[in-house]
Amino acid sequence: MDAKFQSAAIFVVKEVEGSRHFHEHLLGQEVEMDFGPNVGFAGGLAIWQIDRASEMIFERPSNITGQLGHDNFELYFESDDLDAAETRFSEFGVPFVHALREQPWSQRVFRIYDPDEHIVELGELMPAVMLRFLGEEMSSEQIAERTFLPLDIIRQIADGEASHRCIDCSKKHM
Repeated sequence: MDAKFQSAAIFVVKEVEGSRHFHEHLLGQEVEMDFGPNVGFAGGLAIWQIDRASEMIFERPSNITGQLGHDNFELYFESDDLDAAETRFSEFGVPFVHALREQPWSQRVFRIYDPDEHIVELGELMPAVMLRFLGEEMSSEQIAERTFLPLDIIRQIADGEASHRCIDCSKKHM
């Protein structure tokens, strides 16, 4: 199992607007994606509002009242074999934040703790999510709505998959 590192850092913050202003205007970071409580910058940095992060990760409101520390920093990786990765971490006795589950944007993920109790997320490749939906004969528009990804990205991947299917229809008949 090889995991590919996907994001430099996701910092959980108390107030996303102030943090965004700091990174965007004081440090000159370019916003690539803005999902409200989750903002991604070019180069891999992301910030995530603590109340939303706590609901997504732990399925409960945040219990952090003071300075941020434990359970608020997450490293994100993607794997082309998520089931094998989950089994491997389980076999090594790595403590899980939660087992494999589907996120609201349809990506399957699980989260574990590293030795210092930082959260490490492993998720399936987003192109794999899109290809799974294409195989279910969903339209590009339906996939964009389901995954929250820009329609032009969905279409690029769909066009690439369609070309691949034409070349090798015997293996890729969907």
